[in-house]
Amino acid sequence: MTRRPPLIEINDLTVAYERQPAVHHLTGSFAPGSLTAIAGPNGAGKSTLLKTLVGLIRPSEGHINMNGLRRRQMAYLPQQAEIDRGFPISVADTVALGHWQNIGIWRAVTGPRWKSVADALEKVGLKGFENHPIAKLSVGQFQRVLFARLLVQDAAVILLDEPFAAIDERTTADLMKIIHYWHDNGRTIIAILHDMDEIKSSFPETLLMARELVGWGPTEAVLTEKNLYRARALSDNWAEANRHHHHHDGTI
Repeated sequence: MTRRPPLIEINDLTVAYERQPAVHHLTGSFAPGSLTAIAGPNGAGKSTLLKTLVGLIRPSEGHINMNGLRRRQMAYLPQQAEIDRGFPISVADTVALGHWQNIGIWRAVTGPRWKSVADALEKVGLKGFENHPIAKLSVGQFQRVLFARLLVQDAAVILLDEPFAAIDERTTADLMKIIHYWHDNGRTIIAILHDMDEIKSSFPETLLMARELVGWGPTEAVLTEKNLYRARALSDNWAEANRHHHHHDGTI
C-alpha cells in the first residue's frame, strides 16, 4: 500500500511561548485520515503545537505546510478550562455555533441545520437537553455538547486538546466512539492525551514529544520504555534548568 502524501507537514518548527521555546525543531507529518495521539510530559509543548497548527500562535522558526488545507476545514477543541461557561446560552445554541463557519455568525440557523443540531445531540447522548443552559451542565455533559458542536461543524481535520481531562469513564467511552466514527469517515484527528492505555487501545499513531521530538509513528513503536524514559529525562532537564535560571535571577 502506498502512503498518501501528507496532509499537514511540519518542517523544523520552533515555537516560543512566553519567550521559552515550547516546541523545539519539530519535523514530521500527519497523513490524511490518520488518528494520532500527542503524548508527553506536562510542559512538553503539546497544546502550543495544536494552537500553532490552527493558527492561534505563530512559529518562531520553521513552517507548517498545509498542502491546500484551509484553516476553516479544521475544527479545534481547546481544554475545557479555557472555555468561558458563564455566557447565558442554551445547549442547542452552543451546538448550532458549529454552523457559523458555513453561514456566518449572524445569519439565521434554518430548519435542516437545526435538524443536524438535534441529530448531533442524540449522537452524544444528550437528546432532550436542547434548552438547558450550558452553565448548569456537568463537565462530562458540557464535553458532550462540545463534541456535538464538532459533529455539526463537520470539519476535515479535528484537533482535540485533552478531550478526556476530568471526565468520567462512561463519557470518555462514548466520546471515544465519536472519535472512531470520525476516523471511519476519513477525518484526520489529532488529540492530546495523557492515558497511555487509552492511546495504546484506540490511537494507531502517536507523536511523543518533550518540546523536541522523541518519537512519531505507529503507537507500539513510539511508546516504548526507552522513549518514555527519554521524554521524562528531557522534562527533568528543563525543570532543573528552570530552577537554575531562577536561582541566578535572584527570583524563586
